[in-house]
Amino acid sequence: MANAAQAVPAPRSKAPTAADMSAAGLRAFFRIATDWDLTTEEQITLLGSPGRSTFFNWKRTPASARLGRDTLERLSLLLGIYKALQILLPQPAAADGWVKRPNSAPPFGGRSALDRMLAGNISDLVAVRQYLDAMRGGWA
Repeated sequence: MANAAQAVPAPRSKAPTAADMSAAGLRAFFRIATDWDLTTEEQITLLGSPGRSTFFNWKRTPASARLGRDTLERLSLLLGIYKALQILLPQPAAADGWVKRPNSAPPFGGRSALDRMLAGNISDLVAVRQYLDAMRGGWA
């Protein structure tokens, strides 16, 4: 018991700031954009259509970005979509190619998941994420 009385509590980890989340999210997004072979215009649309100069500033120096809630939510959904694909399709080429392949599942109507995500609404990103979560047997 003497050791328990002398135990020092573990230091609390600092909660990530909005700047930390913005930078990390953008760095991950740009890696995903490379894996998915997205055009600049597709990337801009998926990020919620920021101005081109803003987009290129984010790309050049993600640590300086201060993203709004909408963009952070988009990043979260895109990261979740990417992760779900990596789990469902362990071959990287298959996982990365899935977003551009036509899909007859109801959320896509014969179009690709990327087409659905490029409609520009957060709800379209949510629909793709929910579809993949359901395919994984998770929450829909």
